[in-house]
Amino acid sequence: MGSGHNLSNKIAVVTGGTGLLGKLYCRTLAQAGARVIVADLCPEQCQALASEINQQLNSSLAIGMAVDLSDETSICSWAKQIKEQYNGVDIIVNNAACKSPHFFAPLESFPLDDWNQVMSVNVTAMFLVIRELGPSMVAKGKGAIVNISSIYGLVGPDQRIYEGSWHDELQCSINTPLVYSVTKGAVISLTRYLATYWGPKGVRVNTLTPGGVFSGQNDLFHEKYSFRVPLGRMAQADEMSSALLFLVSDASSYVNGHNLVVDGGWTAW
Repeated sequence: MGSGHNLSNKIAVVTGGTGLLGKLYCRTLAQAGARVIVADLCPEQCQALASEINQQLNSSLAIGMAVDLSDETSICSWAKQIKEQYNGVDIIVNNAACKSPHFFAPLESFPLDDWNQVMSVNVTAMFLVIRELGPSMVAKGKGAIVNISSIYGLVGPDQRIYEGSWHDELQCSINTPLVYSVTKGAVISLTRYLATYWGPKGVRVNTLTPGGVFSGQNDLFHEKYSFRVPLGRMAQADEMSSALLFLVSDASSYVNGHNLVVDGGWTAW
């Protein structure tokens, strides 16, 4: 690992830290030397992942700190604890995303409660985390924020690839609902605003936009998706980690307001 990727003495927060990509982000940051706060809804899962990372690295760099990202009071209390315990943060990875109870319902019958729930976690919580923790970076005159978006924040989904789809872990057919695309587009706009707002204060803000990651989709979906990707396959989860490390480290010291798309060429068509 190059010296530009060294995160020793940095305090990093990863929301959605126990998810498919979140746990890899946490592990990658800890491997680079950062003290990583694993943030997700379930306290036991946060602590379990932190313990696993510490055992693997023979360290005490990972800490589990649960938070309910759908609740402003919970976020404010959680952020207050971080600021008191660690004097703020150096890195924020806004990775959390919500799948509501009727997440895969068709547009024509998509419940408003589900819409509001997804918006709350995917967008509002991102704003609240940044509002509560970002000023500690401004006070230091340096910091890095990475907001996780999706290719569907850039382009519309090809609805045809979802015909006959199935997810083994979720045990249901899948699609990409409108609310997901709307929230992921908002993430990119939020990043651009913050890059110009806090850039002069030394805080860099960028977006990481993954393409489709293989996570238990059935063979038919995998084949249809892969056919549309110039590299001919879906991503593996660990292929996002190096891109994240680049964006949070000094290796990207002059990168600000950028959207780093890691999609195998999906959006190049």
